[in-house]
Amino acid sequence: MSTSAPVTVTVTGAAGQIAYALLFRLAAGGVYGKDVPIRLRLLEVTAATGAAEGVAMELEDCAFPALASIDITDDPAVGFDGASAAILVGARPRGAGMERADLLTANGAIFRGQGRAINNHAADDVRVLVVGNPANTNAYIAQRHAPDVPAERFTALMRLDHNRALSQLATRLGAPVGELDRVVVWGNHSATQFPDVSYLTRGGVPVTEGLDQQWLTDEFIPRVAKRGSEIIEVRGSSSAASAAGASIVHMRDWVRGTPDNSWTTVALPSKGEYGTVPGVVTGLPCRSDGGEWEVVEGLEIDEFQRPRIDASVAELVDERDQVHALGLVD
Repeated sequence: MSTSAPVTVTVTGAAGQIAYALLFRLAAGGVYGKDVPIRLRLLEVTAATGAAEGVAMELEDCAFPALASIDITDDPAVGFDGASAAILVGARPRGAGMERADLLTANGAIFRGQGRAINNHAADDVRVLVVGNPANTNAYIAQRHAPDVPAERFTALMRLDHNRALSQLATRLGAPVGELDRVVVWGNHSATQFPDVSYLTRGGVPVTEGLDQQWLTDEFIPRVAKRGSEIIEVRGSSSAASAAGASIVHMRDWVRGTPDNSWTTVALPSKGEYGTVPGVVTGLPCRSDGGEWEVVEGLEIDEFQRPRIDASVAELVDERDQVHALGLVD
């Protein structure tokens, strides 16, 4: 029997597909380990709390030893009370006829309120992962409304893009995914993102063959960037299980650390690293040690990388400027 105090984890959009795929792995110990009890808080809009209750019933029926309790609420103040982790899945999807400004406005109201609730009610050690799109800018909005929480505690999910890049590379090289490391996806979780193999290693050895420039430019980069759209076209709905899996390993590595000499992609508020723009939530190469993300330093950026990084960061800056213009952030 564990003697650890329960960790409170809040998941928003708890009745949705991504949360449904995520919650069972979380309750099974996928982030903190099987010996750390989890107190789940499921935050949903009022109309969906009934569906969230059904999810809670299924979680109970799994009899996970680490699942200490489940609470369901539509009140952010209650949902984030004492939370050491917050996985913000729920977001307004883009509907027919919606302009990007409409999407930013709808989500801005959601993440502004959640940022304030996290600021006022979460635990001092809270770690926040924004999954709901546009994830980077939603994370920016939430972070700006939580002035008492260190900015680096707010992250957006680009581990999914990172995993997609690894998978495509493994297929191309005929290599197990586990042998590949040191990929980074710069910029935004959008079609402008730049999945970069400049530092790729296989079994710790730099990869110098098997990845010709034409394949990288014409196939690899656009396919990783547009993989979500490809899945929607084939499956008929957006990727849920892969987003949930990426969320779990993002939080696991954050809490428990990345393997020695390894890194992953994390979108977090930039401090201007590698010529990015301070403040915007940008995909960067990161390691985790002692429960904190740190950006990998000292990488060289060449003339192929520079304009691609800059283009994605420019999109983030444009989104930042739009949310300020819309009054969503002071």
